[in-house]
This record gives sequence, C-alpha cells and structure tokens, in this order.
Amino acid sequence: MQISNWQTELQQSIRDPTTLLEQLGLATADLPLANTSLSTFPIRIPPHFLANIRGGDPGDPLLRQVLPLLAEDRQQPGYCTDPLEELKKQTAPGVLHKYHGRVLLITTGACAIHCRYCFRRHFPYAENHTAKNAWGPALDYIRNDPSITEVILSGGDPLMLADDRLDHLLNLLGEIGHLKRLRIHTRIASVLPSRITDRLLEILAATAIRTVLVNHCNHPQEIDELVGMTFDRIRACGITLLNQTVLLHGVNDDASVLTALSERLLQYGVLPYYLHVLDKVAGAGHFEVAMETARSLQENMRRQLPGYLVPRLVQEVVGAPYKIPVL
Repeated sequence: MQISNWQTELQQSIRDPTTLLEQLGLATADLPLANTSLSTFPIRIPPHFLANIRGGDPGDPLLRQVLPLLAEDRQQPGYCTDPLEELKKQTAPGVLHKYHGRVLLITTGACAIHCRYCFRRHFPYAENHTAKNAWGPALDYIRNDPSITEVILSGGDPLMLADDRLDHLLNLLGEIGHLKRLRIHTRIASVLPSRITDRLLEILAATAIRTVLVNHCNHPQEIDELVGMTFDRIRACGITLLNQTVLLHGVNDDASVLTALSERLLQYGVLPYYLHVLDKVAGAGHFEVAMETARSLQENMRRQLPGYLVPRLVQEVVGAPYKIPVL
C-alpha cells in the first residue's frame, strides 16, 4: 500500500515527552512529567505543530497543550473520565444523540495530535465507534429519524479516515433526504495541514449536503502561513469555515491573545464560533480558568472587536438541551 506524504509526516510524530523536551532545549527538572496518565493517554505531536513551538520556552502556549505535566496525575474533585456523560447518549454504534435535530457520529478514535485537555481522553473508542466499513446501524438510526437534519462527524478526528472510507461515508450520508447539513469537527488543518490534499478537497466539495468545517485552534501561534493557505483552499471549495477554541489556563486566558486569534482567523476567512469553558475531564484540572475570569475575558474582547469576531463563551452542561451561554 502506498503511503501518502501526510501519513509519512504522521509517522514522524513525537511520541516521547523526554525527546520532545530535548528537541526544544528544555530540562525535565524544570517541567516535571506525568507518569500514570502517559500509560493511558500517550503523547502525539506531528512535525508541523512541533515547528511552531518556541524552543527554550517552558511556558510556550503550544507546548503547554501537548506536554504531559505531573499535574495530570493528581486527582481533583469534580473531575472524572466522562464529564459529559456521553456514553449514556449513545443510541446506535458510534452515534451520540444529545441535542434535537443533530447527531454526532464517532468516526474514529485516531487524532493527529493528543491535546492534554481533551474531554475524550478516556473515551472507550474500541467499543463505541462504528466498526470499519460497518456504518449500517448508525446510518439506519439516522434514516429512521426524520427530525435529524444535521450530522456532526467527530472522533478522534474524522479527517484521519482514509480517503476512500471518508468518501464512502459521505456518499451514504448524501443519500439521506432529510439531512440538510454536514458538520466536520477537526484539528487537522492547523496541526497536520499536509492532510488537506487535493483528493480530500475533491471529496468534500462533491458532498451532496451543505458542509461546515469547524476547525479547532486555541492560539494565534498555531496559524502560520501554511495553515492560512490551507484555510484558503478549503474555503475555495465552498465549505463554510468556523473555529472553536477551548479556554485554557496558561495558553489563552489573556484577552490580547484571544483577540489576536480572532483577527488571525478572519485574515484567512475563518469565523470564531465557540469559546468553550473547560470540560472537567480527569487529568486536565491544571487548565481550568475561573468562570469570573472567563466572563471578564469575553467582555474585554467585546470592547476590542466587532461582534462577529467575538466567539460565544459556552459551557456544556449534562442534560441541557444545548450548550449554555456564559453571561
């Protein structure tokens, strides 16, 4: 089987935290590493993302997102392995039906990068995503509920699927008459832009349903010229581009950083969508930002930016019929 350039790059990802620190000229004595959490949630950092981390800076905001610090091993009250109780919302293999009119399809457990704050870092993917080439039960569930007008591809990262498999899935979804929108949640464009190949864009452009791609960037440092060009190529296919951000202590809990991120996104035609309050997943407590601080940050952004560049500050609450705006 021929290996593509993006797959080659993915194989070159950093998988060892000590190697990561050595390459960045940093010492483990200054950044004590996690032990327990690494066995269940190993690191993965593709070369493109690594290249945007500043060497010699232990506080670099990109490094903080991917470095497994010792704080991950500490148990914190209120933090658990399934903070959104998603497993209770599974209605068919790989289908999470949490909100009216839309369902989330877990397409794969694979990601190009392992973010240490990921709310699905403990998710049992092996038992809860659609098996290879077996979309049947999930698609039957969607077909049989005409109230579902939008399918959200998630994971993992749905763009980690091989082209043929993704193409097959999108064609099947396109045959369901009551679907109006396809939403793809991905981090690929900003961490592994080589994955956005001409063939992938052809597949997305040919999709019969209106397609919205929700990118995930947390800091303007993630958006270099190549990432910007990638956004431009995606938009040229007629795909709506949005961005969602997670509010993270030590990464972007600064109004000037969030403002710069919105400005940088719009430079390449990407509209800010959500600013998420951290989901309380075990191992991510050191990223928490106080709610009062979060409100203050959004108010500061409103003073500096036009309304369409201010992402909605939201929190996902178990049992709520939608994401709750933080006012």
